Amino acid sequence: MTAATEPKSLLERYEAYRIRRWLVREKQIAGMLPGWRTTRRRRALVITVIAALTLVFTAGVLSAFGLGWAPLLGGVSILVFLPSWTMVRIVAEAQDNAPAETLDELEFAQRERARSLGLTITQVLSIFPMMYLVWSGALFPEADASRTAYAGGVMILATLLAGGGAPAMILAWTRSDPEPEN
Repeated sequence: MTAATEPKSLLERYEAYRIRRWLVREKQIAGMLPGWRTTRRRRALVITVIAALTLVFTAGVLSAFGLGWAPLLGGVSILVFLPSWTMVRIVAEAQDNAPAETLDELEFAQRERARSLGLTITQVLSIFPMMYLVWSGALFPEADASRTAYAGGVMILATLLAGGGAPAMILAWTRSDPEPEN
């Protein structure tokens, strides 16, 4: 590298490192899960992730009512969520988190729209568990504090995972089928 092209600031050096790391990761996942890259299969994965997160949120709600088996439901749901979510990111080519320099204009625009929607989803869904935590403490001070905190925490975890995962799910859902290789 010449002095003119060498990144100077800490942020520029980090971004250059991030791009190099991204290109390596892109090569690693390029051939993974070829059978899951069709529209139908990607959408099935997205539905699985949404269902798992819905069950995690439900486990939080049920925990608020003191059902002792609700954490088990949440744990099993997380065990379904983790591999499903990983698969969604792979089949969406992890473009929800790609450095801008690695995307073309269309991919960049799609990613930015998906990220914007993900932020909106996070904000809207997080309101409900936040209201639960604030109001349950204010209206029912004699309620079991640990149960209230656990239930609210599980509900917030589910909403944050849903909003944070929404960009990849949107990209996986809307992407067209890959061109067949000859």
